[in-house]
Formats: sequence, C-alpha cells, structure tokens
Amino acid sequence: MAEQRVSIEIVDHVADVRMTRGDKHNGLDGAMFAQLREAAGALRDDRSVRAVVLSGDGPSFCAGLDVQDAVTSGALAQADSLDERLDGELVNAFQAVAYDWRRVPVPVIAAVHGNCFGGGMQIALGADIRLVAPDARLSIMEIKWGLIPDMALTVTLPPLMRRDVAMELMVTGRIVSGAEGVELGLGTRVADDPRDAALTLAREIAGKSPDAIRFGKRLLQDTWTADDAESLMLESRMQKVLIGSPNQMETVQAQFGKRAPEYADASLDLD
Repeated sequence: MAEQRVSIEIVDHVADVRMTRGDKHNGLDGAMFAQLREAAGALRDDRSVRAVVLSGDGPSFCAGLDVQDAVTSGALAQADSLDERLDGELVNAFQAVAYDWRRVPVPVIAAVHGNCFGGGMQIALGADIRLVAPDARLSIMEIKWGLIPDMALTVTLPPLMRRDVAMELMVTGRIVSGAEGVELGLGTRVADDPRDAALTLAREIAGKSPDAIRFGKRLLQDTWTADDAESLMLESRMQKVLIGSPNQMETVQAQFGKRAPEYADASLDLD
C-alpha cells in the first residue's frame, strides 16, 4: 500500500487539501499523482464543499516531478501511452493532476510557498486562485530536462499571461520570485502566509450561497474564451435557475433580516 501523499480535512464546508511529502518538497511520484487525482475526484462529487485550499507540507508547495523516482519506476519509458485518454475524459493521467482542479465545481485556492517548479507550477495553475509568498520560487521548468510542459498548461496559462511572456518563461525555465510571478500572471496576489490567507479567503467564500458559487465558477470557465452569443446565453440560463431558488431566497431574507444566512448544500444543476 502506497504511503499517504495527500490529506483532506473538511471543516465548515472548506476542504483543506495538503500534499504531505514535505521531506521531498512534495515531489511528484506515482503515488502523489494517483492521490491528487483521487482527491480532486472526491471533492468534485461532494456538494457540501464550498471552497478548496490546496497547499504543501514542508518547505515547498511542489518542486515538480520526482525525476529519480520516474527513472527507477520506469515512468519515463511510458511515453507511448501519453496520447491515451482516461476513460471518458479529455486528459491523460498526468494532465488530470492539474486539470481536474478546474473540474471541482467550487473555487480552488492554491497556497504557494517555497519551490513551485514544473509539474508543481502546472498544478497551481489548475487552481482558480493562487496566493503566493513573495519569496516563493516559480518556474515552468520542463526545458531543464529537454521537455515541454504537458500537464494542461496549454489550457490554464493562456487566460493569465501574454504569449511572449509565456514563451520566455517556457524556453528558459527562468525562476521568478513570487512577487514577480504575480506581476507576470502566474499568481493572483502576494501573501506573507499564503496558507493562512487562503484559508481565510476560503471561509469567506464558504459563507456565500453555494449554488451561486458553483454557477459563478462555471460561468467564468465556460465563457472566458467563448463567443458573445454563447456567453450571454449562459448568463441568462444560469440566472434563470438561480432566481427564486431556496439558497437565493435565503440570501435575500438574511440580507433584509441583517443576519447570517443558513444555507443548504448546493442542489442546483444547469443541465
């Protein structure tokens, strides 16, 4: 049985997900890949969760692929299978580790400290929000090993960054500070204690209507690069479902009553 690589604790509708291989800077080995996929899958189906914080134990968020493990386990010899998709999915098993955080229907906040390299950077980019320590070290580092980023960066990075900036970072593997990374688009904002700030933000989100939270995430994901007609219609369809729904009415009643709302778990679906 594989050692624990990922822990999940859910308190007051906030899922605290931790990579627990701190002694290895949360390097990505086979067990870490599998357990991150399992964590994202479990949270995707949990309607009680309203926000997720993703962070790493020890000195780093995630230093990327554990190359030594990949060599000894033979993972690097399995390149022929990279174009095989998981059953019914868009992604392969490695892309899923980053892309699946987009498929969790509530906001995912990455708390980034220490090293965030290669695959670790791509996992962070799969989150909706990245709170980054000013002295964190960020890099799209695959060029160091003669490779390209292949964990969904082609989907997650374009909305965040100019193409020329992305090109420079990708072909050099340059390490940037957390502060510079935020300026370039790799992070959302700087936080001296990213995990504490992420948990605070997650608790704030968890106090909002869970149906509106989920619809809001999907709205931005589905419309950011869509045409005007699709975007405007999705706005209308979502609002039509939300108006008059139980959690929306509770929001209004709580506002008028000047009290904290008491929400039920998310129950609305668009399709």
